[in-house]
Amino acid sequence: MKNTIKSTDEKYLKRCLELAKEAVEAGDEAFGSVLVNEEGKIIAEARNRVNEKTILAHPEIDLAYWAAENLSDEERAKTTMYTTGEHCPMCSAAHGWVGLGTLVYLSSAKQLGEWQKEFDLAAAPINFLPVEDIIKNVEVRGPTEGELLEEIKKLHEIVWSGKM
Repeated sequence: MKNTIKSTDEKYLKRCLELAKEAVEAGDEAFGSVLVNEEGKIIAEARNRVNEKTILAHPEIDLAYWAAENLSDEERAKTTMYTTGEHCPMCSAAHGWVGLGTLVYLSSAKQLGEWQKEFDLAAAPINFLPVEDIIKNVEVRGPTEGELLEEIKKLHEIVWSGKM
């Protein structure tokens, strides 16, 4: 079930944007994510590290691994993942298999694809699916609108235009 972003989500999404900016400054794609426990504390964070590791080093999958290694089943179910972009199918599967709770994202995979077309970029080698088509029984909030959405779009544009 997809819901709109809550005002309480903004501070975590802003941290995701900071991490995405760090990724861009490191020469990587603009993606950042955090895990937040039920008390509202950020317990883990990651940014894209595709250029440092492998093409699979998405922040969401790194956080799914972290959660699997550090949290109980019950803790994972009560953890929210905040991220700059809707999960790709790989990250969606990791989220579901690990049993993480709510997912909140800034931009949708559909929006990302539209932005990439604006820059005449080659299409991704996979089909992007809505998160709900992969993960069962999880609350999903996103995409957002306004300033935060424009900020992540600008970060992607910086990478795609080579202006870093």
